Amino acid sequence: MRPTSEHPSTSGPRSRSVLRRLAAALSVLLILPALSTGSATASNQKGADDLTVIADWNALAVTTLAADPTKKTPETFLYMGFVQAAVYDAVVGIDGRYKPYLFHQRAPRGSSTQAAAVAAAHEVLVTYSPYAQAGLDAAYTASLAQIPDGMAKSNGIAFGTRAADNLILARSHDGRNAPVFFTAPPAPGVWRPTPPTFTPMLNPWLGAVTPLLVHSATQFAPPPPPSLTSPTYTRDFAEVKAFGSKTSTVRTAAQTSTALFFSGNPGIAYNAAMRDQMVRRHMHLTDAARMFAAVDMATADGLITVWRAKLFYGLWRPITAINLADTDGNPATVADPNWVPLTPTPAYPEYSSGYNVVTAAFSGGLAGLFRTDDLDLTLTSSAVPDVRQYDSGRALRVDVVDARVWLGYHFRTADTVSRDLGLKLTDWALHHFFQPTK
Repeated sequence: MRPTSEHPSTSGPRSRSVLRRLAAALSVLLILPALSTGSATASNQKGADDLTVIADWNALAVTTLAADPTKKTPETFLYMGFVQAAVYDAVVGIDGRYKPYLFHQRAPRGSSTQAAAVAAAHEVLVTYSPYAQAGLDAAYTASLAQIPDGMAKSNGIAFGTRAADNLILARSHDGRNAPVFFTAPPAPGVWRPTPPTFTPMLNPWLGAVTPLLVHSATQFAPPPPPSLTSPTYTRDFAEVKAFGSKTSTVRTAAQTSTALFFSGNPGIAYNAAMRDQMVRRHMHLTDAARMFAAVDMATADGLITVWRAKLFYGLWRPITAINLADTDGNPATVADPNWVPLTPTPAYPEYSSGYNVVTAAFSGGLAGLFRTDDLDLTLTSSAVPDVRQYDSGRALRVDVVDARVWLGYHFRTADTVSRDLGLKLTDWALHHFFQPTK
């Protein structure tokens, strides 16, 4: 196994106590915990109430989008970005401490930031996931019931709805669901649907969608993948063939555990980790809204960039490459028609890695916002019953790069390239958006 350019911290992931594992798992499941009430208006409250409303609607957005029968997993990251963008604009248009994203109007003085956040999130979700209207309306009513009635609440609701509608209008012709298809005919090096389901490429239009923050899907585009006869491809091929096989004899039990931990939906795990960070760092409502917007919007742009590369380069997956290695023109690669990965391969081309760009946006975004890579991240896998702790974003990124090779999904270069472009894209986004007004 070749090392990546990043090295894990000396501590790495460490086991948790039983109580901390239970607490982390429960934090993911609690969507609408009870809100405390007080005499102050919501716009002036600081502490638990501020955290609750942001956490509730972030968690509700994650679960709503993940369960949406009209959406495939890749596109849900785009809609998460929409939700958090609207919430951010609604909140900063009242608080005023950060520059808005799209909505540059200001709310009436004293408007409730809590009511604005609830209204914005609800408006975006019912627009894009109408299947969940009844449940979202019930959650909306429950959230607003915890905010004292009055002009502050009414003005906050109105402003949050306007911020959301502005976002929805701006994204009305952004390329979503355009008639884009992967049409390259099968050939050496070219992707084709993989067993066992042989599903066509998911969401090929995603690479043609207008990004939220960066100028285009090519601003941080990865370089071309290594040629099939290059030393890099040959090394990557040998590594994934040995370590990513379902019946591998060289992959250790610990490596298998890490691979399976990172085989689920990273959006679920990373948003839950941000909710945990929000509480432990005692963040104010506005700073929490900024964190979710920065990370989830950069994540969406990272995936748009990666999907454009997947569609453009159309590189075959390891399962196809190894099964058909006798056609690749490389005498150093040996075919194995019976080779299968640890778990079934996702239904889209290999280059570059979506999971790694999401991880880079998440970890790089938090490091940039908090001005430290000492993040103390608690992650709960959505694929296996396991909770892990990472002291730094760098340690997390090392494990994810390795995991996607050990799963048999990617050649290592696809992982490291996506990691690097995700970090660069997120750093650029933080320097051009979400800045203090003073």
